[in-house]
Amino acid sequence: MDTDKIIENCKKLLIAYQEWKLWYMKMPEDINPWFSHNEKELCLCYFTLPMALNYQRNSYTLRESVLKTYLDLDTKDIFDIEKSSEMREDKLRRKLLKYKIALQPNKHIQTWQRIAKTVDNNWWTLWGLFEAVDYDFLKLRETIQYKYKSWFPYLSWPKIFNYRSFIIQTYWNIKLKNSEFIDIAPDTHVTKCSVKLWVITSEEANILTKDQISQKWREILSWTWIISIDMHSPLWFRSRNDFIFELK
Repeated sequence: MDTDKIIENCKKLLIAYQEWKLWYMKMPEDINPWFSHNEKELCLCYFTLPMALNYQRNSYTLRESVLKTYLDLDTKDIFDIEKSSEMREDKLRRKLLKYKIALQPNKHIQTWQRIAKTVDNNWWTLWGLFEAVDYDFLKLRETIQYKYKSWFPYLSWPKIFNYRSFIIQTYWNIKLKNSEFIDIAPDTHVTKCSVKLWVITSEEANILTKDQISQKWREILSWTWIISIDMHSPLWFRSRNDFIFELK
């Protein structure tokens, strides 16, 4: 399929997404308590920290656990960077395991606290981190994926980092500078839909890295008004709903 046809289909998918025509369209992150404008730090922690434990898990189940943990006064304080960084490990373990945000009683607790301590020691808050990089995606990427890579386990991985940046813009209601450089995050659903659209072949789906698939998307959309990450949700929902929506 030629590039023009692929771009045409992308535009159709974007319109279908905007018009709620891709069937079930609830994102895992829609499971949240809805934060007010004066709860920006809580919002950042709520959407950021659990992502570090979301490896090969059902995102909907995880987000249900996150909401239960947030609504419970006994466990809500784990969404406070300072408190999480200073909390005794056994106490943090109990809170993270209570509603199964954490499934691994050692690694997941250490990951959560490592990130909290890194933020607390360097910027005090996640809000402080964003202010330090001037709300610039490229500076944020340099900080998390390179300068402090080992201190942000899993969150520094390109796929999850790009997806997190997309989620922060969507649910934090802020526009990051240089957001056009946020690459598409090719999980299983995005990859399947990429094959359906002929962005990659079925053979390439098995051999290309996530970064290479992201680069394919960037190349195809480079001469359009479409930003790569804006395709994430349309692709994801179309695949997750078993391609019920047909491109004609």
